[in-house]
Amino acid sequence: MTARLPLHFAALCLLCLSGAALAQTGETEFRAYEDALARGAQHADLWQAGWTTVYAGSLALSAWQASEASDDEDRYDGRVGVVKSALALGGMLLDRQPHPAAYRALQAGEEGDIEGARRLLQSVAEEERWRRSWEARLGSLAVNTAAGLVIGVGDDRPDDGALNFATGMLVSELQLRTQPGQAMAAVNRFQPAAVSFGDVHLEGEVAWLVGPNQLGVALRY
Repeated sequence: MTARLPLHFAALCLLCLSGAALAQTGETEFRAYEDALARGAQHADLWQAGWTTVYAGSLALSAWQASEASDDEDRYDGRVGVVKSALALGGMLLDRQPHPAAYRALQAGEEGDIEGARRLLQSVAEEERWRRSWEARLGSLAVNTAAGLVIGVGDDRPDDGALNFATGMLVSELQLRTQPGQAMAAVNRFQPAAVSFGDVHLEGEVAWLVGPNQLGVALRY
């Protein structure tokens, strides 16, 4: 049986954990966190390079289309694409994934510092959660809505405007869903723990629940 507790019950539940008696050693736990951050850093580098290349290519293609296309509508769409691709490329260059920096910080810290590793992992997991939340979609929603209106209303082509909006949102969603998620997976892993309620002692498992729209604690007994 699994009990899922919201965030405002988390502190109470954690007080009942008798030292979170983990079966695994501190060394094993530290290596697990180190491995999660290492894999996250590698994924982040590949993700960064891949999507930067996609948006740079899209910017170059849109710039060519804006100046060289034979059709007026294609040139108009190219100018809109230049703005969208430039904004997306700028976001990729300025808003870096947290995993590489966190992994470097872990490597520079004290070997076997389990508390420091846990804080780093939880911080990265929270960043991963936010990057998958609905708030993280507001920027792309605003840009793609504006682009769709410029084409659909400004150039009197509603069907093309709707298609531009839908395509832009699909690409943005794909970018969001391919981000690294190793820290959330490591934090959410159930670990053995002893739970005490007065004179009642239970053996079970505990895990943080970090997701796009949830943050809490789960007890499984």
